[in-house]
Formats: sequence, structure tokens, C-alpha cells
Amino acid sequence: MEKLNLLGVALGLACLAGINLYLTVFATGLAIHFHWITLSPAYQSLEVLGDPVIITVAGVLYFLEFLADKIPWIDSAWDAVHTVIRPIGGALLAIQVLGHPSPTLTVIVALLAGGTSLVTHTAKAATRLASNTSPEPFSNIALSFGEDLAVLGGLALVHFNPLLALSIFATAIAAFLYFAPKILRAMKAKIWLALNKLNSPADLNMPVKLPLMLPARLASIFRRQNVLGETIAWAAPCLSGRGRRIPPNLFGALVATNEEPHKILFVARKNGRPFAQTIELVGSMVAHEPKFLSENLIIFPAAGKGPKYLFIFPRPRAAVVEQIVEYLCERLGQREPAAGEPHVDPAVLA
Repeated sequence: MEKLNLLGVALGLACLAGINLYLTVFATGLAIHFHWITLSPAYQSLEVLGDPVIITVAGVLYFLEFLADKIPWIDSAWDAVHTVIRPIGGALLAIQVLGHPSPTLTVIVALLAGGTSLVTHTAKAATRLASNTSPEPFSNIALSFGEDLAVLGGLALVHFNPLLALSIFATAIAAFLYFAPKILRAMKAKIWLALNKLNSPADLNMPVKLPLMLPARLASIFRRQNVLGETIAWAAPCLSGRGRRIPPNLFGALVATNEEPHKILFVARKNGRPFAQTIELVGSMVAHEPKFLSENLIIFPAAGKGPKYLFIFPRPRAAVVEQIVEYLCERLGQREPAAGEPHVDPAVLA
């Protein structure tokens, strides 16, 4: 039981270090230094965290993180820098909990603790990237305070009931690993959109020509679906948005063919496997929706019932989305929204 408690404290500190390493060290050090907690003989190796020098350094670094965490995109840059620092810090804390175990046990615990810290760090970084898609800073501030409270609550739980803390952390990590493919796809998508926005602004007046060829990784998927030998009218690389029929954050392409005027095809790879979805345009309407990080193409049922599709393009490709909307409106016999006219009724997309 004592060994399980030691493991619970070691991995618990590592898990919390993945969220906020400096607050974990700072709060633990303060509690030890001012005797808010009494260390049992098994945890005497943690007494070093109560050293005033360590508390001061951790406090200064926590203050810097406290400020950085409140600013959109600065928080993500801070997380990127700490992708290596937090797992190493978590591993060192776990080793310190164990004192001076055998070299074999030290390596095993370091790997487990480093991996635990990396998982919680990745979850935090992904959440911050998702919140940064909105230009307001309030979600970042709320998340930052929530993370700090979670760390302080986690430290209290680790102190009073290490086994319960270990079971809660293990359940949370298992849930993260289950959803990891979706989370990592979302992170990749947000980074891609942010980098594209930084490279150049949206420009509706930029002359564009829709490509006639698919990227090599998607061409084979289209050929497999193209049993009738249809020819490509255009192929536009994009991201899939949230929807029931197409999973979100897939890097793929919309394909229109000359022979099928009332259908388009979305092709992509999902977890390395081919994915294709045919979209029926009959009875649908199309719209262009500019967002903070992206230019969205929306296909929705005119009658209000039926599947809705969202496809996401980088901000510099605003003119591409406009051209696709014009092309699809022409195929559907739909009047394209005039300048200044709302592109889409928000109630339809709710």
C-alpha cells in the first residue's frame, strides 16, 4: 500500500506539472516551507522543494506564466516552448518523490512520469488552441484561472488521498488517449489556419483559378470512387468542419466533376485510411461565412431539414471560397448573395 501511495504522489505531481509546472513546485514548496503540510518519513526527499531559492525561482516563473496564460496566442507560444520543459520537470519531481531508488526503477518512473506530464500538457495546449479561435480574451482568462484551481485542488487531493488521486488521473489520461486522434487533428488544424492567416490576409479581389488536379495523397481516393471515369472540373483543398456525416478537422479536398452538376465529393484520409463522402446539391443552398481564422463554405438544406456541411479554408483563400460559391450557385440555379447582403440565415445553421 505504501508503494502505491508513493506512486500516486509521484505520478500525481507529474500530471499536475504537465498543466502548470511552476505552480506545482511553488505551491508545494510553500506548503512545505511554512509547515502547512507535514511530510511523512517516506516523503522527506520532497523537503528540498521548501528551499527559499527554489520557491523564489518557481514563484517568478509562475508569475510570468500567469501573465502569458491570459493573452490569446501568447499562451499557445508559451505552451510550445514548454512541450519539453514540463515533461522533464514532471519526471524530475516524480524521481524526487521516490528519493534514491534503484537505477532501473528510476528510469521506469521517469518514463511514466514524463509521459504523464506530456499527456496533460498536450490536453492543455489543445484546449488553448481551440479557445484562441475566438478573438475575445475572456475564455483564455477563465481557462487560466480554472487550470490554476485544478492544480491547487489536485495537490490537495494528492496530499490527503494519493490512491484516489492516482485513480482520477489515470481515468482522465485514459479518456484523453481515447480521444487523442480527434484532439491532435484539431490542434493541427488550428495551427495550420493560424499560420496561413499570419502569412497573408483575406483578399476577395485576388484573381484565382480553381485547381484541376488533386494532391497525390488524395488522387488515389478519388480514382477509387470514380468508377464512371468522370473528369474533374475543380478540386479545392480544405478542412472538414463539424458535421454528422463528415468528421471534423480532416485535411482533404472538395471535388466537382463535369459530368455530375448536382453532386460534389469530399475526399480525405482519416487515421491513414481513405475517406469519401458524396454531397447531393439538389435542394441545398450554399454560403460563404468569414470567421476569425478561416473562410467557411456552408452547404445546407433550403427546406431546413437534411444534412449540413461545413468546409474550412484558410483566410488567404477567401477569393477561392467566393468562386466556389459562385460556381455552385450557378449549378443550383441559386442567386448568389449580393454585396452587403447576409450570406446565410443564422437560424438555418443553428
